Amino acid sequence: MRSKDRAPLTARVLCAAPLAMALALGAALPARAAEPVQVVATTGMIGDLAAEVAGGCAEVTVMMGPGVDPHLYKPSAGDVRRLAGADAILYSGLYLEGQLGEVLDRLSGRVVTVAVAERAVPEAERILTGEGYGVDPHVWMDPSLWSRVPGVIAEALAPLAPDCAADMAARAEDAARAVTALDGWVRESLASVPEGARLLVTAHDAFEYFGRAYDVEVVGIQGVSTESEAGIADIRAVVDLVVSRKVPALFVESTISPRTVEAVIEAARREGHEVTVGAELYADAMGGAGTGEGTYIGMIHANVRAIVGALGGTPAPLPEALGAWAVRWGVAG
Repeated sequence: MRSKDRAPLTARVLCAAPLAMALALGAALPARAAEPVQVVATTGMIGDLAAEVAGGCAEVTVMMGPGVDPHLYKPSAGDVRRLAGADAILYSGLYLEGQLGEVLDRLSGRVVTVAVAERAVPEAERILTGEGYGVDPHVWMDPSLWSRVPGVIAEALAPLAPDCAADMAARAEDAARAVTALDGWVRESLASVPEGARLLVTAHDAFEYFGRAYDVEVVGIQGVSTESEAGIADIRAVVDLVVSRKVPALFVESTISPRTVEAVIEAARREGHEVTVGAELYADAMGGAGTGEGTYIGMIHANVRAIVGALGGTPAPLPEALGAWAVRWGVAG
């Protein structure tokens, strides 16, 4: 289980070029008439919103696809070439992409590099941890925080495509409104879960921002970073909690091995409590390309439907602001 101690934030944050540097670099690049700006986003959660904001003004490539764990991801030679050839690199920061730090440091003087989560979420709103790098990077699990990211993306890309700047700003506002509507839907859906049942037990401690935003108690068997391993004491503590609180379901994220959750379930059964594995959750990566779950709104929507259903609640109807997204992906409610 994750330590509740909150260590001071002393770790060095991954390098993100200040806006002034981004503007200077953008001004130095040749003007682009028809050729779209080349953007590399490290994760799907960033890439999906970047594509929405950019429209036809940029070509967005996502480095880490479905099922890929950004905590452990090591860039290949092809990744490094792709990053070096980009006009802009959009990454989360907050040590999410820890293995990319050296590469991003090297490229930051030649390519516009922007840590979108660091820029969108000030230190006062970040959750600190007792783990080595000091801060929980999973800020996208709170849509009210992630709704600020489209504006950060539009601001970062504007110098690279000045003719598109106004259109990107408008598209960013539309994207932010949709994510804000998602936040309202999540809040309403989780309010339907009985208060005593709002306990989310997952394999990996990626849902603290989610829990803080929606008044859900969150327990992760493994730590904030998947580089850490759950010990016997961690598993034993979760078993005791699951049995005493009669938790009906545990959840495994799409990028995590289910073995620790299976160990908890087996131990709980030996103590006479039956617990099931809920639907797979999306935490560090989205669902498959070409699916609703392969969008940021879709990953949160799928998670909430799974969590609310397993804990005894009823998902709320989708708001009108998410109607276009629902029609596009054939999602009913």
